[in-house]
Amino acid sequence: MTHILDGKMVAAKVKKEVAETLKANGLHASLAVVLVGDDPASHIYVEHKNKDCEECGVFCRTHWMDGNFKQDFVANYVQSLARNNDIDGILVQLPLPEHMNAAKVLAEIPPEKDVDCFTTANIGRLYSGDAFLKPCTPAGVMRLLDEYGIPLSGKHCVVIGRSNVVGKPMAQLLLDENATVTVCHSKTENLRDICRSADVLIAAAGNPGLVTRDMVKDGAVIVDVGMNRNADGKLCGDCTREAYEVSRFYTPVPGGVGPMTRAMLMQNVMMAAANRRGLDLNYKGEN
Repeated sequence: MTHILDGKMVAAKVKKEVAETLKANGLHASLAVVLVGDDPASHIYVEHKNKDCEECGVFCRTHWMDGNFKQDFVANYVQSLARNNDIDGILVQLPLPEHMNAAKVLAEIPPEKDVDCFTTANIGRLYSGDAFLKPCTPAGVMRLLDEYGIPLSGKHCVVIGRSNVVGKPMAQLLLDENATVTVCHSKTENLRDICRSADVLIAAAGNPGLVTRDMVKDGAVIVDVGMNRNADGKLCGDCTREAYEVSRFYTPVPGGVGPMTRAMLMQNVMMAAANRRGLDLNYKGEN
């Protein structure tokens, strides 16, 4: 029987934990969101993040800038936010306009305020096993699997996608839980056979319908990170409905990984606020 990994439900639990932990510790947390340009999807994402902050008791301010501004102006603005002691976390909404180098703008965020975990320093800490802030989507996947009691130690986990945002850090977090990990990508040969060997299959390729029923072992766990639009304009993942049907657990799209990503952002803002004040929260929900 197939079961849904309900990201909405678990995300609500995480946000409640964050709100209660902040209140119990008398901790005030703040987030600065930098939004450049008029990308409709980015504006929707930022609206959702503002609502999450309000729900968790986190002060959030969006700093919108015209997409025609030069990269140096945006980078300097981020630098000024970094110097502001009233700000605990800084998030630069991606993608930035094409004329900007995102890596150079993100580099202006100090590691202790990098709640997306995109800076080189925090990525290095992740791979060295010393991370206190973790990339939101992979961390959300780990929390979701843990919430449903899905074992990872000794299991074969296949990750489709090698992006710096999801695929690579996802593989590392799985390795940290003693899983055996295979990372696949656009150049992988025999993708079908590799996927069929997976106990846990994580699809993060951004390719609608990539994973079909014949690629999934009966009883496997599917985590569909894909967020695409099909021919009818509806949101869909990287896996077909038929692929979900042979799994033991799967994440729906929407309502699976997406809400978890936003919830883990709230957790990161809380952890950043506590870290900056030298406060050990001993937060039980942290992965």
